[in-house]
Amino acid sequence: MTSITLAAGLPVQHREQLMRYAREVAFDVGTRIFEEGRHADRFWIIRTGTVALDLRVPGRRAAVIESIGHGELVGWSWHFPPYVWQLGAEATSPVRAWEFDAEAVRAMCADDPEFGRAVAQWVGRVVAHRLQSARVRLLDLYAPYGSGSR
Repeated sequence: MTSITLAAGLPVQHREQLMRYAREVAFDVGTRIFEEGRHADRFWIIRTGTVALDLRVPGRRAAVIESIGHGELVGWSWHFPPYVWQLGAEATSPVRAWEFDAEAVRAMCADDPEFGRAVAQWVGRVVAHRLQSARVRLLDLYAPYGSGSR
């Protein structure tokens, strides 16, 4: 399964509209970008570098679900109430990204239904992709041999 980058996820006019709200940021290797369970008030699109998405597993180290890179969305929980991160994220290399204020983008989605629909469809595809990645990764890590096959 391939990732859903900004370029693949939003039509040009909506990408341009979204990018008006972009702010450049950088994260050093090892920086925790967000923690599972905390308030989701922003999101990022990676320009350069790699981010590992992880999931807490009781009694074990957090499981890395997926590594994402150029053009990919970091964080989707900002789009859905109660706006709480469902995963954690850590820079695994130096990262340069565009950062977006979630409240401002949600307001823009509400004000422009066509834009809002495009963003919702993009974020929904990202969520579906990440859910599948999490399922496969957790089966790889914790399921008895052969339990993931049909």
